Amino acid sequence: MALYQSGVSDAGVESNVPALAWGPVIGGAVAASATTLILLLLGSGVGLTMVSPWAGESASFATIGVTAAIWFVVVQWLSSALGGYLTGRLRTKWAGIHTDEVFFRDTAHGFLSWALATVVVAGLAGSAFTSLVGSGVQAVSSAASTATVAGAAASSGDSATGPDLGTSYFTDALLRPQEVRARAESDNTAATAEVSRILMNGAIQGGVPEDDKAYLVTIVASRAGLTPEEARTRVDAVLQQVEDAKIAAQQKAEEARKAAATTAMLGALSLLVGAFIASASAALGGRQRDDEEAALVVTR
Repeated sequence: MALYQSGVSDAGVESNVPALAWGPVIGGAVAASATTLILLLLGSGVGLTMVSPWAGESASFATIGVTAAIWFVVVQWLSSALGGYLTGRLRTKWAGIHTDEVFFRDTAHGFLSWALATVVVAGLAGSAFTSLVGSGVQAVSSAASTATVAGAAASSGDSATGPDLGTSYFTDALLRPQEVRARAESDNTAATAEVSRILMNGAIQGGVPEDDKAYLVTIVASRAGLTPEEARTRVDAVLQQVEDAKIAAQQKAEEARKAAATTAMLGALSLLVGAFIASASAALGGRQRDDEEAALVVTR
């Protein structure tokens, strides 16, 4: 048997007042959601002032990204604090309840208010969150599947290239004529398509075989009127450009993956801190409400 400050025993007594008051929870969640949307719109307006179509007048991408991340954290914490505090101040005072239990209920109400507001905001801005998290995955996938990109580029040309790059490439190798110079001079379209397939296959496989290089040198020398040495120099330069472009695309994909991972982890940490702030604010609001009521009773 326990006796609280009111002197009322809890033996055999069941309160008819539920411990969870949804009214203050919903009110705090609505206030937090509205505050979040308003602050996000404000941040978007300020962010647009940092971007300009004129060269040299826009802030760097890194500056814009860091500023947006900081503003998102500030919005999350401010809205959580407001929603939690309103939840604590609006709830009805629980009579005959131990102060520790009152503290727990206030923090629980603040947490529920934060959770409801988070679900509402995520539902309203679901596409934005999905695109944010998915951008890194898409970038990595596009870099990892160079074959798919190359196949799509090949299929956008004439029917001679075809969407099946692998089959076309090996078919070219089987039907490659002995007199390459005569083929290049007589059938420019076929030679150009075959060169394109060789370059795309080299980009996919990570290098062009020596036989293909020799074939490319012969075609380039015939079509461009160069010596074999000059043609090989040109072929090596172009192959190096292809490799550099591939490495640059992979680096961009890696940067996008790291940025997406960092954003996701910081977002999760910010949400957890927001939950704590909402719970603490609700406990503070509830305590202030009880103290003011107690002071009012004393003055009477």
